Amino acid sequence: MFVDSVTLQLSAGKGGNGVIAWRREKYIPKGGPAGGDGGIGGSVYLVANPQVHSLEDYRNRRILKAENGGQGGANQCKGKNGEHLIVTVPLGTLVRNAATQELLYDFTEPGQKWEICTGGKGGKGNCRFKTATHQAPFVCTPGTAGEEIEIELELKLIADVGFVGMPNAGKSTLISALAHIEVKIAPYPFTTLRPNLGIVEFDDYSRILIADIPGIIQDAHEDKGLGFAFLRHIERTSTLVYLIELAPYQDRDPFTEFLMLRKELEAYNPEMLEKPFLVALNKIDQDETQELAASFQKQYPYDPSTLFTISAREGINIENLKSAIRLLAQRETVRY
Repeated sequence: MFVDSVTLQLSAGKGGNGVIAWRREKYIPKGGPAGGDGGIGGSVYLVANPQVHSLEDYRNRRILKAENGGQGGANQCKGKNGEHLIVTVPLGTLVRNAATQELLYDFTEPGQKWEICTGGKGGKGNCRFKTATHQAPFVCTPGTAGEEIEIELELKLIADVGFVGMPNAGKSTLISALAHIEVKIAPYPFTTLRPNLGIVEFDDYSRILIADIPGIIQDAHEDKGLGFAFLRHIERTSTLVYLIELAPYQDRDPFTEFLMLRKELEAYNPEMLEKPFLVALNKIDQDETQELAASFQKQYPYDPSTLFTISAREGINIENLKSAIRLLAQRETVRY
């Protein structure tokens, strides 16, 4: 299951208590103080791991706690420090305070590590309170509590290229053709119910990461259809590819659909319209689609070199689209 949003209650470990203990030596009052300090409580760290692709591990684990520090011992022995708790998260994870919604951290680089909750300090044993005038202190202190916080983790996938299209436009077929991965493909809307990620590798071994999200319908920004739950996964892409289905049998106008997709992205986040993009008119192999493609080209107000007619299923013009995606995505990656 793909999980991209969870709420977690995190707690650092409590510091161990200091103790009262005495040495058993002649001529020393009560043997002398020998109580050790408590150990430090374990802290909680969040670490970005590029091998983790969702927050699924925390779907049924909402309360996470580091280990408490150990109690001090006799002979001035210090208690054991508590083990730290390492919470691994995918790249692109945003951390928010659940109560205030304040953005606390953004994991964008592999290996980023952040201490979110610090463990409690260990208490002091009675040996710490010995003075020249107080040779046999009968006092110790408890360990302090570790920090606690309730957070929300929100995943925004980090990919070079994001696919945008209506349900059943052929996005899954296209990502399968480009990245040679197996994804669910079927002749009905909303086949894709979770984002798909694929790596496109070229002859010089350079790579780009592409993301395919579930189909967008009109008013998706108002949480209709599958809503905006997955739109955040293309916010961080440097390049967009609009995939438009040429479907004469459904009485749909491809250019109107293109404008609708642009409108939905603008309503969700106006900055998404500033991203460079390509448009792929899919299913050109089917009957009566040439006329639709020609009509789209006449109305298309942008650079004609950004428009392609393809068939993802039959592989028509896929290599040309792949080369254009590479040039645009790598150019934007260098610029940013």
